[in-house]
Amino acid sequence: MGSFSIWHWVIVLVIVMLLFGTKKLGNIGSDLGKAVKGFKDGVKGSEEDKGSAPSQVTDKATIDVEAREKSKG
Repeated sequence: MGSFSIWHWVIVLVIVMLLFGTKKLGNIGSDLGKAVKGFKDGVKGSEEDKGSAPSQVTDKATIDVEAREKSKG
C-alpha cells in the first residue's frame, strides 16, 4: 500500500490530461522551463558579479541618486 505501481501513475496522468488538456500542459512545461532558465542565468550573473569589480552603471535605465534628510522647521 505504501508504493504505487506504474498503473497508478498512468491513471493519474490520464486524469490530469483529461482535466487540463495537452495544450495547457505544454504551456505550463514551457513556462516552467523559462523560469528555470531565468533562475540559472540570474545565479550565473550574480556569480560573475562577485568576481569582478563593481561598476558604476549596471543598468542604463536605472538612475542612482543620493537621499538627503529633510530638516524640520
